[in-house]
Amino acid sequence: MITVKKKELLAKEVGRLKLQGAQIGFVPTMGALHHGHESLIFEAQKMCDAVVLSIFVNPTQFNKASDFETYPETLEADLQRAERLGVQIVFMPDVEEMYKGNLVVNSVDYGPLTHSFEGQHRQGHFDGVVAVVRKLFEAVDADCAYFGEKDLQQLAVIRRLAQEEFAGLQIKGCALIRDVDGLALSSRNVRLSQEERVKALKLNAWIHALKHTIEAGRSIESALESILTAVKNEEGIALEYLDLVDPENFEPRRSGTDRGEAYAVVAASVGGVRLIDNCRVLCS
Repeated sequence: MITVKKKELLAKEVGRLKLQGAQIGFVPTMGALHHGHESLIFEAQKMCDAVVLSIFVNPTQFNKASDFETYPETLEADLQRAERLGVQIVFMPDVEEMYKGNLVVNSVDYGPLTHSFEGQHRQGHFDGVVAVVRKLFEAVDADCAYFGEKDLQQLAVIRRLAQEEFAGLQIKGCALIRDVDGLALSSRNVRLSQEERVKALKLNAWIHALKHTIEAGRSIESALESILTAVKNEEGIALEYLDLVDPENFEPRRSGTDRGEAYAVVAASVGGVRLIDNCRVLCS
């Protein structure tokens, strides 16, 4: 496994692999690797000859400085895990290498996709995501890039970015991975106390209750009202949103002509730790 910190060295190593005819799979991360990240690497290895993993905590996508400052960092363990999993290249730039001293990023307007839900509750978040993913795509020059479906809205935003600016790059969405207790895997989970973790499981329970209620034939509006009434006063959980959305444009789904696949999405803070989750719902 090769580790590089500079874009020029990365381009050299990727170019060497491409001269050998290798298909390059790219897995971008912010480190603190867990089994969810491993699943992305495994998916990349199924389709590609070589995997590039990036580790970079991107400052421009955090709308709260405290969240950036407390983001877990486990670099030594991450590198050991990457090597054990058979990653060929780890790209681990610093902020200066990525931004050259300019942390001002352009505003991105993909309509509801960037301005609703995560975009509404984390002002400027998708501006930073698009800025850094664009820089990473340019640096890695991969054939396929792999993203987890836990960050479902981010995945839709990145698909839009690739469609508009990186036509030759395939974006692969990979299944959300849960811990044995059902909690969606996240690097932030390590900040939860045991009591907070039990509370956090409510998010999974709520979206699956919404799923089962709708799939049992209840109207979307009625199902949402029932669930929101039940969770409104849940102690120890600060709910931001709970809704049913179209996974491509993140517009809310409602009854009537809205048929087919949708996703129940939720975001809430538990003990100051912001968590998100989602699940697929079939509307009939």
